[in-house]
Amino acid sequence: MSNTILRYAKRIQYRIKKLLEFLNFSVQPQKKQQIIDRFHNLYYDSHTQGKTWHDTYFFGIPVQKCPLDLHIFQDIIYDVKPDVIIETGTASGGSTYYMACLCDFLGKGKIVTVDINKWPNLPKHKRIKYISGSSIDETVLEKIKKSIHKNDKVLAVLDSNHTAEYVLKELKAYSGFVTKGSYIIVEDTNVNGHPVFKEHGPGPMEALTEFKKTNNQFISDISREKYLLTFNPNGYLKRIH
Repeated sequence: MSNTILRYAKRIQYRIKKLLEFLNFSVQPQKKQQIIDRFHNLYYDSHTQGKTWHDTYFFGIPVQKCPLDLHIFQDIIYDVKPDVIIETGTASGGSTYYMACLCDFLGKGKIVTVDINKWPNLPKHKRIKYISGSSIDETVLEKIKKSIHKNDKVLAVLDSNHTAEYVLKELKAYSGFVTKGSYIIVEDTNVNGHPVFKEHGPGPMEALTEFKKTNNQFISDISREKYLLTFNPNGYLKRIH
């Protein structure tokens, strides 16, 4: 009996210790953010050794994303249940295939994905439509428009050219496709010191900030950053109007 009581007491002691640590972080948000940012930089920079997001795969296909963000994609796709998911920046097609498989689980939806480069050995799936060209080219935009039917729920994922100028053009071009209650996911808003890759120069975060100055139809849904680490801070833009 004494051993049982001792184990129980140690368990209670551990829980109290962790609760106090959590409360300490709650009253010291700056300290908490410093820890998150340090790990964020460690995780992000490890790709230079071929680790972390440069060593992430879905069914053998490279996916250059943080797995925590991939889970948020799953949450959003389940909540929105989109008929069309537009993706800019196909690359190896790992995230494209991932989203197509999620649509399989839902029993609905298709992926229209765009890349200016023609990548070899892209995954094949009945729900995926590949478009070659610049994501802001009028011909490409017209092809995307024709893929969307009346009353379709539309979600957009922007992950191509990461300069601020280009992303802002994408935001203006694709915001009109996205339906109320759905999202534009602006990827890699973490670069240019937010908090990683300070040398990048103005990128997705700066584009997003500029876009929101003149567009009140979208808000940054911070609830989608629930795992603390995200490559897309403020980048889960939800359409509310």
